[in-house]
Amino acid sequence: MSNEILGTDVVVQIGIIVKDIEKAVEEFSKIFNVEKPEIIITDIYEKAHTEYRGNPTPARAKLAFFKNFKNVEIEFIEPDENPSTWREFLDKHGEGVHHLAFFVKGTDEVVERFKNHGIEVVQKGDYTGGRYTYLNSFEKLKFIIELLENF
Repeated sequence: MSNEILGTDVVVQIGIIVKDIEKAVEEFSKIFNVEKPEIIITDIYEKAHTEYRGNPTPARAKLAFFKNFKNVEIEFIEPDENPSTWREFLDKHGEGVHHLAFFVKGTDEVVERFKNHGIEVVQKGDYTGGRYTYLNSFEKLKFIIELLENF
């Protein structure tokens, strides 16, 4: 069954904000006895076109993706000091679950459906092969919704 607002009922990723990604990756790998993934850094603004609260931002983050679980990917995110949803979350809430992500088709239409519920875009940008959109759902749902659309 597909969720009407998202067009899917599958959570594909859980994003976790951390202060020290190397330490978090090490601990997660030990506890779950899985291989440590590569830690990457998000693209610069000229490639990612990152916008936070409607304005361009040079924000970047270190990322690590654990793909060891059948149903969901675990993403660790260590933000830099620039304005972003990642930095805002860490400053306001500390480390913890930041978002649930869903693959969608037609991001713009999905965003419009969420606007009807008072949930707006807080950050968006591009990645190789697609785009991401974070929706400011924390006050209502206690987590951010991330829309992922691959081209």
